Amino acid sequence: MAENYLEPIVLERADPWVYKHTDGYYYFTGSKPGYQEIELRRAKTLRGLAHCETKVVWHAHEEGPLSQLIWAPEVHFIRGKWYIYFAASDHSVIRDDTHHHRMFAIENACADPFEGEWQEKDQIKTQFESFSLDATVFEHKNRLYYVWAQADPNIPGNSNLYLSEMENPWTLTGKQILLSIPYYDWEKIGFKVNEAPAVLIKNGKVIITYSASATDENYAMGLLWADADSDLLNGYSWNKLEKPVFSSSENNSLYGPGHNSFTECEDGTQEIIVYHARPEKNDYSDPLENPNRHAYYQPFTWSQEGLPEFGEPGVVKR
Repeated sequence: MAENYLEPIVLERADPWVYKHTDGYYYFTGSKPGYQEIELRRAKTLRGLAHCETKVVWHAHEEGPLSQLIWAPEVHFIRGKWYIYFAASDHSVIRDDTHHHRMFAIENACADPFEGEWQEKDQIKTQFESFSLDATVFEHKNRLYYVWAQADPNIPGNSNLYLSEMENPWTLTGKQILLSIPYYDWEKIGFKVNEAPAVLIKNGKVIITYSASATDENYAMGLLWADADSDLLNGYSWNKLEKPVFSSSENNSLYGPGHNSFTECEDGTQEIIVYHARPEKNDYSDPLENPNRHAYYQPFTWSQEGLPEFGEPGVVKR
């Protein structure tokens, strides 16, 4: 039977992150409505994530910088330990429309992330103190890198993308570079936003997808890339596509696709993009308060130039 890519795999999970581990499980996390806890799921199939083993591994604090708006967790296995990266605030949307998000990590040394203790690390500090979120990590040539979104008071807009090397999985080291700002018109609808990076390393390239504009039907994905042998901490190594690579599909009623992650299918024969989208256009004044974002997935292909081709949400490119 043909796979149906129009059906979500997990309901009401924005910012979906899927990691396929060596134990054969897909580990899933994402922003959970209420934004007060981090939940892990695992299943042997992507479709199995809809109804599977789940565990809340961390709760927000009663007060302070880790008490509100727990957003965009990502689960990674790095150098023998599990890490979850996430953003948290000390203010809610209702109390203060100026979000005070900062970035944090928790660590679990147990081989099974559903066991053991998740220990809080300090705030992940960047070179300036401001609204920051949506961090991801990747390893390349035995170096660990951190990519994230942050507001710079000197650059008009809501968030830009930055890159830094890491001393360890919760500490940045050396210089950080500005990777991308909202420049094109499609990146500035509703809000001037570049956020939600995700990394692919293939075809001699380090490729970063990201999301832009407000989190309604205008949300869309863009693409950056650098030569895999270049100095990734040199801004001139990076290229940026002028047009979005994944955007709303009126035909399939999938709106605002973005904040994606990458994995592979069960038998390893296809590469998979996992993303969130809305089945209808946003009808809330603040799209962040609308829980109608669900996790979807579909295979993708590659162009002759060695870049990913995602096609249209709900349509598998052959």
